[in-house]
Amino acid sequence: MPIYHHVGKIPAKRHTVFKSENDTFYYEQLFGTEGFHGHASLLYHTHRPTQVKEILGSKNVAPKIAVDKNIKALLLQGFNVDPEDDFLDSRKPMLVNSDCVIGLAAPKQSLTKYFYKNADSDEMLFIHKGAGTLRTFMGNIPFEYGDYLIIPRGVIYQIEFNTSDNRLLYLESHSPIYTPKRYKNASGQLLEHSPYCERDLKLPQTLETYDEKGEFLIKIKKQDMLHDFIYATHPFDVVGWDGYNFPFGFSIHNFEPITGRVHQPPPVHQTFETNALVVCSFCPRMYDYHPQAVPAPYNHSNIDSDEMIYYVDGDFMSRNDIKQGYITLHPKGIPHGPAPGSMERSIGQKETKELAVMIDTFRPLMITEDALKIDDGKYYKSWLE
Repeated sequence: MPIYHHVGKIPAKRHTVFKSENDTFYYEQLFGTEGFHGHASLLYHTHRPTQVKEILGSKNVAPKIAVDKNIKALLLQGFNVDPEDDFLDSRKPMLVNSDCVIGLAAPKQSLTKYFYKNADSDEMLFIHKGAGTLRTFMGNIPFEYGDYLIIPRGVIYQIEFNTSDNRLLYLESHSPIYTPKRYKNASGQLLEHSPYCERDLKLPQTLETYDEKGEFLIKIKKQDMLHDFIYATHPFDVVGWDGYNFPFGFSIHNFEPITGRVHQPPPVHQTFETNALVVCSFCPRMYDYHPQAVPAPYNHSNIDSDEMIYYVDGDFMSRNDIKQGYITLHPKGIPHGPAPGSMERSIGQKETKELAVMIDTFRPLMITEDALKIDDGKYYKSWLE
């Protein structure tokens, strides 16, 4: 995250002696990206963060691809994904390419029996149903319906849910997830025309610090393998940190839509970006106010990207018969647009209450076996008059 933040106790100068009140050393860790060039934070641990006690085993968690070269529009009925107790087991990959994994999850239980770290990917968790607390070694973030949680690669975390009825959309990105460059000045500050600002972000605050030795299970995902590690000290032993690389939250309800006299293109809804994809938020907003405006989106060709939309709430004006939790995929190579009748219905309307998350990838998405289980099988014909 390209703003400075700090939590807990830190020394006055980097890379200098830092001791506790009991005259024991704290151990510094650089938590950085792109070698020593990208965003980084400095963490101070009660114990060395390198104490691997045992490696218990590994299992392959690679998505099972059913269609690797897809040109068919799909509609996935997301709430048909069955709930499961375990947080990681509940995560079902749907759409995959070499840059990312997009999936759905319906965890019934909190992730508290072990710790988790994704060593390959930044994670974005969108909270469709549920509320609770994201607990990390850099601090805790409370979350609720409509929150994006951005968790940089390498962050050790647990997650506590307040209920057993939880629904998540998740993205694993092999490139860092950032706020869009066009919303920021040269120093990284969000500009006046940005649809949100730093005040809207949920930053980690409450820092849990445990000075404990023992056996602590951490599951680490790397190269489509899930490895079970035993650490000799509690992973949440950080007494303080500062820097620019840390988890944060942002509510889709705090996104301020950009509108105009005529229909605005999807980039005005952009919320996050990587070098391989963009994430957009479609939120309640006033429609276009030209007297002859057509509020429904115009037909457009997917020439350079696959478009995935996850429907959260409200009446999505450009589609017919869409329900909560549905996913539509519009692959590159064929044009798409509003469903028959929706353009005509939109004329004269003043506002929309729709709420949705869109992910556009610059490389084609492959379809998993889990996705085909919830595909309606006929969406590609939905534009026939």
